[in-house]
Amino acid sequence: MTAFWAFLLEYKTHLLFGVGLIVGLLAAIHAAMTKRDVRAAIAWVGVVILSPFFGAFLYFLVGINRINRSRRLQHKEYLLQEQVNGKHDETTNIADISGTQFESLKKAGNKLSRFPIWSNNNITPLLGGDEAYSAMIAAIDNATKTIAMQSYIFDNDVIGKRIAQALIRARQRGVTVKVLIDAIGAKYSRPSIVTLFRNTGIDVSLFETHFFTFKMPYSNLRCHRKILIIDGHTAFSGGMNIRESFTSEICRGAPMKDVHFEIKGPLVFQLLLVFFHDWSFTTDEQLIPANWVPKPETLPEANIAARCITSGPDSDISSTHRLIQAACAIAQKHIRIQSPYFLPDQVLLGALNTAARRGVRVDILIPGKNNLYLVNCAMMAQLNQVLDSGCHVWRSNGPFDHSKLFTVDDGWTLMGSSNWDARSLRLNFEVDIEVYDRTFSERIGKHIDGEIEKATPVTLETLKSISFIKQLRNKIIWLASPYL
Repeated sequence: MTAFWAFLLEYKTHLLFGVGLIVGLLAAIHAAMTKRDVRAAIAWVGVVILSPFFGAFLYFLVGINRINRSRRLQHKEYLLQEQVNGKHDETTNIADISGTQFESLKKAGNKLSRFPIWSNNNITPLLGGDEAYSAMIAAIDNATKTIAMQSYIFDNDVIGKRIAQALIRARQRGVTVKVLIDAIGAKYSRPSIVTLFRNTGIDVSLFETHFFTFKMPYSNLRCHRKILIIDGHTAFSGGMNIRESFTSEICRGAPMKDVHFEIKGPLVFQLLLVFFHDWSFTTDEQLIPANWVPKPETLPEANIAARCITSGPDSDISSTHRLIQAACAIAQKHIRIQSPYFLPDQVLLGALNTAARRGVRVDILIPGKNNLYLVNCAMMAQLNQVLDSGCHVWRSNGPFDHSKLFTVDDGWTLMGSSNWDARSLRLNFEVDIEVYDRTFSERIGKHIDGEIEKATPVTLETLKSISFIKQLRNKIIWLASPYL
């Protein structure tokens, strides 16, 4: 035994080097074999090689995708039952609804989404927190059976408490209430809103994972979805978190902007399945649609065709990213984009630039004032790459605008929780809705145009007028844009 310890002490440096080499080599091989994005693979291999022990530990901690995909299968069964029972038939007349070029977009969406396109939906835009939160609270107060709520941020502020109290009142009436909040988003306010739900009978859970023997929030993977479903027939979804900063009451007439949506029709069932998946992933509790969907189901008067597009670091990875590519490819006249965080990768930049070179007008609206300083700097460093090809970029005036909207040729719209950045399109769990409807798309297009009329254009001359020091700062921050 003495000889063994003497051997370890004499050759400890060599042994540590050997162990580090083996561990680093295994981590580098795993990254090279499993990463789909060559940039991600190169980055992780570089980190591991340059720092074998720390790099391998960091890769093991946040670089390996451990997301369970198996529970997706049950949702396909639920959707099949809906169609076999004749409740909802897949919409086929896309050319009549939106235009002939959208037939190919639908085919692309069929490959990317596990949901079919269903008609008979009514989707109402809600502008800002004043409209959205009051509608949500009213719907919660009218609930009679079930409420499912999911949010990235649910602040413990004036608005958060009002919505929490409405949920508590519903539970006191005998309504089943389940609330899912992202573990990172729950920390945006102290104390967490979760404390208000203790001993109320409401099931609250934080979207998180297990690491070894202790619980740990996904340090780099976040559930960014925002969903509220009332009695299985009314839903609210979009990009708006639960925060008082979106209301004029608190912000003295100058709140942050956003567009949320009230939804009625079969699309609500799809959103319910998205919530079911996230709930079962987090809690291991299997929820059954029969207990959450009203019978008989009533359809709204409107006839909007739509479906959910889910994305995340699981079997749905890159689905929204690829759908955006396809939408840019079929565009013939006009692309409108409104995004608070516009940091597309080279693939999406190529799609936009190619569309612009084909003669499609591309309007990109970003905030003049951004709530994330680093993201704003990175965006400014990249705008020349779309301006060079003839895209039009605008910076909105007034309060920060958090809206996430995308329209093509006034016949198709994508809206929801996804931003145009690497975090949303590769790392976060997101839910978006693609809509095939000319009237609805024209309405969203007019909303974006109205904001553009009040916005300030960004040109190549604008970017050149920025001082060299600020340009350098922006470029340095832009280098880290995949991690912002």
